[in-house]
Amino acid sequence: MNKETLLKHNKIANSIMYYIYTHIDINIDMDELSYELGISKFYMHKVFKTIFGRNIYESIKSIRLQKAATLLLTNKYSTISEIASLCGYSSHSSFIKAFRTKFDIAPKEWRNGGYIEYSNSILKASNISIKSQIDFSKLNVSIVNMETQKSYYIRNNGYIKNVKETWQKLYTLILNNDIKNYKMVALLHDNPTITPLNDCQYIACLITNEAQEILSKRVPKFNISDGVYAKFDLKGSGEDLFRFINWVYHDWLVGSEYETTTKPSFIVYNKNNYLMDDNSFDISYYLSVKF
Repeated sequence: MNKETLLKHNKIANSIMYYIYTHIDINIDMDELSYELGISKFYMHKVFKTIFGRNIYESIKSIRLQKAATLLLTNKYSTISEIASLCGYSSHSSFIKAFRTKFDIAPKEWRNGGYIEYSNSILKASNISIKSQIDFSKLNVSIVNMETQKSYYIRNNGYIKNVKETWQKLYTLILNNDIKNYKMVALLHDNPTITPLNDCQYIACLITNEAQEILSKRVPKFNISDGVYAKFDLKGSGEDLFRFINWVYHDWLVGSEYETTTKPSFIVYNKNNYLMDDNSFDISYYLSVKF
């Protein structure tokens, strides 16, 4: 496969994945999706499997259940049927069966604390301790209204493996094109406290008004969703970020009056640890919320 074909396939596969994440609450029609992309269904499925190593239907099912598992923790005022519907399930019984198959526990048991052992096992398997010297409870939280942000991006499979290399590629584009004014943003489609880190979709994003024509030819683009977000400012290093996200979902959200949505959270880097020799970061973390 030559470079031009690879770029084309990556853009198609990324467009499919973006469509799935932004339409996860409804029935995803393959005919409609292929029509929107202007390609045949056969070609669409082939490209997606080549890039991501699994078929589209498997990805849809996995993403629906990941979203549902998070909402069961955070949206305590929503019934299990309402959460199933938010994640694209039209049948309560089919959701219960699918959830139990994936997590080996019923949604009700998961909601009542069963998630804790599962979540801790994910971090343990990745050699990440949930203990930290930072007292996250003292962080200031502000509620902000964010506008849609146009970004150029590179998708990385996993929240640990190859993330540094992905950011180095995006930073090379910045330097090659002498871009002066930009923001680095990480879009976190998946909740790493309930999804194995190697299965998470990490999106390294560049927001800039410079070199748009050049960038659009080299990397795909999409919009980071507008809406109401809880904003946390945090400084730390390395694995402090995963410990922090664990605290946000397991402690802050569960203990607050807020609920989250199916929109992805995102990080704005003031200092990007993946590009720093000392692995330190200075970030603002944004979590979609409703009251």
